[in-house]
Formats: sequence, C-alpha cells, structure tokens
Amino acid sequence: MNKVILMGRLTRDPEIRYSSGDNSMAIARFSIAVDRRFRRQGENSDADFFNCTAFGRQAEFVEKYLHQGTKILLVGRIQNDNYTNREGQRVFSVQIIAEEIEFAESKNAQGGGNYGGQGGYAPQPRNEAPQGGYNNAPARPEPANAAPVGDGFMNIPDGVDDEELPFN
Repeated sequence: MNKVILMGRLTRDPEIRYSSGDNSMAIARFSIAVDRRFRRQGENSDADFFNCTAFGRQAEFVEKYLHQGTKILLVGRIQNDNYTNREGQRVFSVQIIAEEIEFAESKNAQGGGNYGGQGGYAPQPRNEAPQGGYNNAPARPEPANAAPVGDGFMNIPDGVDDEELPFN
C-alpha cells in the first residue's frame, strides 16, 4: 500500500500548466512544509519539505484557491522521480502525487486570507464535532448577497450542484 497523509503550508504559490492535446488537463506543482512532531531539547523546530503534484480537478482547485502560506491536508501517494541529468549523473528524488486536498484551517484562522468564499476541514478537539468537515457536507460558495455564519463558514445555498465543487 502506498498512501501518505500530510498537513502543512504551501511554501510558494503553485505553478500551473495545462497538458497539450484535445483533452488538456491541468497540472499543478507546489511544495509544502510539514513541521516535525518531535525535536531535541534546545533545537529550533524542524520541517520537512515535500514537492507535490496534482492533476485534473485537484489541480484546478489548487490553481483557484491555494497560495503561499495556505495550510492544507493532503492525501496522496509517494512516487519516485529518478532521472539522469545532462552530466550523466543519476538523480534520485521523491514527489507526492495528490489525490485529495482540503483546507486545514478556516479562513479566519489564517488571518482573513481569501479562499474565494470556500471553507474546508478545520481541525477540532476530539470531543467536539467537526464544522464543515468529514461528517457534514463541505462548505460551499454562496451568492454575493449571503452573509457568513459566525464560525467563518458560509451557509449552503439551495441548488448548488455538487459536481461543480472541487471537494468531490
């Protein structure tokens, strides 16, 4: 089984390209910094940096809503990305292929960053119910005249087609 779950912040704005051909597909490349859980006494906290790639609808979501500093929860797989460079040396690297991407904090928790009206999964203490997370319908965009709810997420309007949302 090849599965990885990471929570971290984008280190830079994503790079988006589109494949050529009749059925062009979005390809997003970005990197995230993931804090290490443990550190030695007297050391500054360390982070690991992962290069990630998303395809199709996930890449379109990345292009539209993610930017440097956004905290995300990413589920994907690890893939070797080995090649021989121009000098004939073998280069070994690893990348993460994103299969699922969600916000890891609310818009308000990030300091009012603009997610285009989207909410996402906000971690909650274990004894509280998630807000807009896995057990509830994901937060969705609202018409311009809708007011945000006090928890930073917006009400779900009637008539929104789930197929158009990047969370499905």
